[in-house]
Amino acid sequence: MELLGFLMNFLFVHQNFPGQFPHVVRSLADMPAHRVVAIGEEKNVVHRSLLHPKVIVNTYRQDKGGGRETHHYIRDYEAAIRRGQTVARLAIDIRKSGFYPDVVVGHTGWGETLFLKDVFPAARHISYFEYFYRAEGGDVGFDPEFSFSFDDRLRIRVKNTTQLLSLEAADAGFSPTGWQQSRFPEEYHRKIRVIHEGIDTRIVHPDPDKVVEVDGIPLKRGYSKVVTFLSRNLEPYRGFHVFMRTLPLIQKACPDARVIIIGGDGVSYGRKLPDGQTYRSIYTAEVHDKVDWSKVHFTGRVSYNRYLSLLQVSSAHIYLTYPFVLSWSMIEAMALGCTMIASATAPVQEVITQGENGVLFNFFDQNALVAAVADTLGNPGAYQAMRDRARQTVVERYDLHSKCLPEMLRFLTDANAS
Repeated sequence: MELLGFLMNFLFVHQNFPGQFPHVVRSLADMPAHRVVAIGEEKNVVHRSLLHPKVIVNTYRQDKGGGRETHHYIRDYEAAIRRGQTVARLAIDIRKSGFYPDVVVGHTGWGETLFLKDVFPAARHISYFEYFYRAEGGDVGFDPEFSFSFDDRLRIRVKNTTQLLSLEAADAGFSPTGWQQSRFPEEYHRKIRVIHEGIDTRIVHPDPDKVVEVDGIPLKRGYSKVVTFLSRNLEPYRGFHVFMRTLPLIQKACPDARVIIIGGDGVSYGRKLPDGQTYRSIYTAEVHDKVDWSKVHFTGRVSYNRYLSLLQVSSAHIYLTYPFVLSWSMIEAMALGCTMIASATAPVQEVITQGENGVLFNFFDQNALVAAVADTLGNPGAYQAMRDRARQTVVERYDLHSKCLPEMLRFLTDANAS
């Protein structure tokens, strides 16, 4: 039965609310028939502007994770249990206030959804399943530069405990790509729909007249040779080390190129570094004497509008990733009409086809990366059709308003959807 149009109560749960849910939350809140309540971690949401005046955001504090005395296999699990317990207590308070959700939507990665079915047993529970860790075929063991032990294999098996409990509890779920869905145990695939969060191609679009200043230097696509690389944090999972090692070769092949590197110095994924160290400092030092740093611009993290502007003047955009979660930035770069030079890894290959809407190369093949950059900068006109097809791919498959958001709304409001 299609419930759209009837009064429905929605509860969204994400420690970094709104996380992956901003568009669907706004759309539901815009509908007079629906009420939307959210739960998020206080430190992550307190300083953000209100997502929608109708959305009530409840926050919690989570200061304690797994302790040193806890076996290192289950420290993440203990932290998830503690977070789940905290969120469950907050959910009980929300229930006491008179709010009973018809649908609960949450990210499973941090344990927040672990006990919500116990608090709201009558609700339909829909979970976001982003990534299931395995010792083979994905991120783990992919890069020989970083050791992977038998102990790591055992720890990774336990790392999925929270996800497995969430899979059992969920009535339905969704993943953003087919490959990410495929990582979960096969017996649960029927529960997980592939629905991407969507790209607003009305906002994320090429602008051939855009001029951007970087360190006082005006840059414009077609007039400047601009190589862009970005990641939320500059780290090996997103190929930062591979890219940095190509800088001397790129500058030798394209001495007039400007290189813009966008991203922070934290670690989102993978191995943390000792205090005071960053991957940027490590790999900058490694190539220090071989690079003309006057033509390399580290921007740090930038505003969303600044980020879009920088990619709008890009001549060649580099995207590398381990076989792992696909970045929004890659699909946004395609929507911006960038010339995509990307690693031939999953799930990149789900979106980019070699020679059609981008150039793919082996993640570790620095010479192939440099050759692709040099050809792109040297023959920009030859890549215009590829840039157009990159954007068209996003419009046809990942557009927010015509495809992804309508599909997500149907999924969340249809009690029979699975």
